[in-house]
Amino acid sequence: MVETLERIIPKEGYDLHLIHTKKFKTIHLSLKFTSKLTRENITKRALLPYILQQGTANYPTAIQLRQHLDELYGTVLAVDSSKKGENHILTIRLELANEQYIAGSQDLLNQGIAFLREVIYQPKLVDQAFDPKIVAREKETLRSKMESLTEDKVSFANTRMIEEMCKEEEYRLRVHGYEEDLDKITAEDLYAYYQQILSQDHLDIFAVGDIEGLEVEEKITALVEAREQQPIEKGKLVAGFNEQTLIEEDDIKQAKLHFGYRTNITFDDEDYAALHVFNGLFGGFPSSKLFMNVREKHSLAYYAASRIESHKGLMFVFSGIAPEQFENAKDIILEQMEQMRKGEFTDNELNETKEMTINQLRETLDNAQGMIELHYQSVLAQSSISPEQLLQKVNKVTKDQVINVANKVKLDTIYLLTSKEAEQSEA
Repeated sequence: MVETLERIIPKEGYDLHLIHTKKFKTIHLSLKFTSKLTRENITKRALLPYILQQGTANYPTAIQLRQHLDELYGTVLAVDSSKKGENHILTIRLELANEQYIAGSQDLLNQGIAFLREVIYQPKLVDQAFDPKIVAREKETLRSKMESLTEDKVSFANTRMIEEMCKEEEYRLRVHGYEEDLDKITAEDLYAYYQQILSQDHLDIFAVGDIEGLEVEEKITALVEAREQQPIEKGKLVAGFNEQTLIEEDDIKQAKLHFGYRTNITFDDEDYAALHVFNGLFGGFPSSKLFMNVREKHSLAYYAASRIESHKGLMFVFSGIAPEQFENAKDIILEQMEQMRKGEFTDNELNETKEMTINQLRETLDNAQGMIELHYQSVLAQSSISPEQLLQKVNKVTKDQVINVANKVKLDTIYLLTSKEAEQSEA
């Protein structure tokens, strides 16, 4: 029996995804505005989530807005921006109680939709622009976020590696934007760009929960103003590249050694399920080669793991090492990849990893937001593969398929962020 049923309904100006499940006592509404990453707009787009949560026409302060959410039985509003492949996604979501489970809460869904519409279409304005005081304040909030990401050296090292690895590709762009842009952004420019998003982005609306009998499809029509749906452009994969090693210095004790690989396998590829299993064996779990050999057996890293990027065809390896262990750690990590290419893993390890991969995906589906994200992967990939079909494909992955994937994965960039002291002591 299928616990979850998705219906995709093309509407005028958006695609509606109705996901009926009895797993949750709440209803989740999620609007995903999708556009290509561009250097020109990335900081403005990163700033918008902060602005949109600060007030609307009827609830002009963040406190009043939150008070109204409390009145709607503790409804939760969240707005964020993210990147997947070369797409920049602005997500506006609402989690509210299902009126079927609360006595005396009739019409809660309509009230939630009306509130969500106000957040989207009636933000607090001054003279047909965002409130300049809110914009000035939230610029500083975003500036602090940028600074904190620079202080997080794991995040910073991965950002720098991607910038060098994808120097000629839009994927290099920082999803939280650039500090040098902030002073140039005006309340007027930001509002004009937001209007462009509302009218020109590709839009998907997800409704998840026990929604049978709630007439969600009809009620959602009141949420969106007239617009035209836009197509999603698939990102381009890079075939030809030269391996490179980059070393940079910082005031750190623990060096960050990161590897960037090109898998050239994306969500809609036949090899995608095998890539998941390959990643699990290589560095995705505590039983993986990276963890067991680089960290545990040789004690060369404080941590060692890998993850895949499903829409750009990339894989990243992260490790934290003592600065003087760079060459040793690099060699051991490269050796683990060679072992994967030669099929040096047991049937038992393969089966255990498949089981862990399936459990990990099932855990994602046990969370409403995770469920939406997995379904949204298919949207970006223009694929008809459902999460359940992906689970079935993972279960059927063979050793030969994993070896085949391992031999497709090509090293692009080795990046080391090391200690200035280490350089000085070697000099």
